[in-house]
Amino acid sequence: MPDTTPSTSFDLIIRGGTVIDGTRAPRFEADVGIKDGRIVAIGELDHGKADRVIDATGRIVAPGFIDAHTHDDSAVLVDPGMTCKVSQGVTSVVTGNCGVSIAPLKPGSPRPMPLGLLSPGDGRVAEYASFADYVAALRAAPSAVNVAPMTGHTSLRASVVSDLGRAATESEIAEMRAYVQEALDAGAIGVSTGTFYPPAEAAPTAEIIEVCRPLTGSGGVYATHMRNEADDVVKSLEESFAIGKALDVQVVISHHKVVGPANFGRTKETLPLLTKAMSCQCVALDCYPYNASSTMLHTDPAKLQVKVVVAASGPHPEVAGRDLADIAAAWGVDRLEAAKRLQPASAIYFAMDEADVQTILAFEPTMIGSDGLPFGERPHPRLWGTFPRVLGYYCRELALFSLETAVWKMSGLTARNFGIRGRGTLAVGNHADITIFDAASVRDSATYDEPCVPAAGIEAVIVNGALTWWQGAHQNARAGQVITRASLQ
Repeated sequence: MPDTTPSTSFDLIIRGGTVIDGTRAPRFEADVGIKDGRIVAIGELDHGKADRVIDATGRIVAPGFIDAHTHDDSAVLVDPGMTCKVSQGVTSVVTGNCGVSIAPLKPGSPRPMPLGLLSPGDGRVAEYASFADYVAALRAAPSAVNVAPMTGHTSLRASVVSDLGRAATESEIAEMRAYVQEALDAGAIGVSTGTFYPPAEAAPTAEIIEVCRPLTGSGGVYATHMRNEADDVVKSLEESFAIGKALDVQVVISHHKVVGPANFGRTKETLPLLTKAMSCQCVALDCYPYNASSTMLHTDPAKLQVKVVVAASGPHPEVAGRDLADIAAAWGVDRLEAAKRLQPASAIYFAMDEADVQTILAFEPTMIGSDGLPFGERPHPRLWGTFPRVLGYYCRELALFSLETAVWKMSGLTARNFGIRGRGTLAVGNHADITIFDAASVRDSATYDEPCVPAAGIEAVIVNGALTWWQGAHQNARAGQVITRASLQ
């Protein structure tokens, strides 16, 4: 039975809703009482009094969604309202993914792509020489969402390694390892790598293990945008598992996918491999509910063979939203030359099979992460649509899983895998991070042509007890907190 407290005085009561608590337990009817930023009662609160009462009759009351994979490191500071996230029910974001973070970054060190993806390009973003400085900035200027930050191996390499085309030396590894220790001491929830990208692809497995040594015993996670998600996807999974075993840490496989027509259907190989690894070590994975990816515009011809749509270009902002092939034809050059002329740039790649996307989403341990890039003229619609798309299209329309499972994949499961305490489930004593939505109408509205459109059916979002989104409008609350490692919480 749900808990009920005798207290009759609350800051906020959510009355008459259907609670899905983020544990995959069956839904139940209950009121939720909130005081001082925490959930203090779940049950029948007919006699309770509150400063504000929300009537949630006919609506789902769920934990605020935790975005398992974001690049919101600087967005939470330069766009603290974070409308793209709160409008879809997200109350917490995991940052510093794919090896890319804005802390620590040594002053004067190079900023090769994909580091540039974290900045709007107008000078608003500060870079932080220490992770402690970044955490202090987050606390001094809270955003509308909670931030669970990681530090990125690519950022460390850019700060320390003099030639990014080679493996780090022993002294460079030692310096990067010291940065990792400082980040963990300051509260980082883990370290991420992005060996898929040029600044880190020269790093051998041994370098990554030695740089990440401070993770062992810390309670932090190792998250990775693997070296390859195409022909060598199995080999890359095996490398990721080996790193996790060597460090004895939780491994998170970021945005799992199989890329390119030659690899369509290979989820039949990768998911059993993941299942086997999970039986003997701590392994987790996330994915986004789209069959197109988005990242820097590559200048590797092999990565330009699929349909590529330019999302943003520094020297040519006018081409945002256009197909790279069409741009190349108009300029009378090949795709590679066009990609070089557009730098620095980001793009959307249509390189996945929808059947594989559905198979990965339906895989029981899969978390949900948006992987959206918060800057650019035409971002991928996942920035605004990921979570309602799971609820509306994949859960309600395709029935890949129950609503209880959908909510769990976006809340309780993510909190467990990243070691986030007091969030992700609706329970007395937890932080009051709550999303209220209409299960019958919730859906994504963002499209590739119009990507910055709020979702439908998300009625209210509460962050640490503060009403942040209400019936289609931001309430200008900035109640987000910094989420540190479980051992420091």
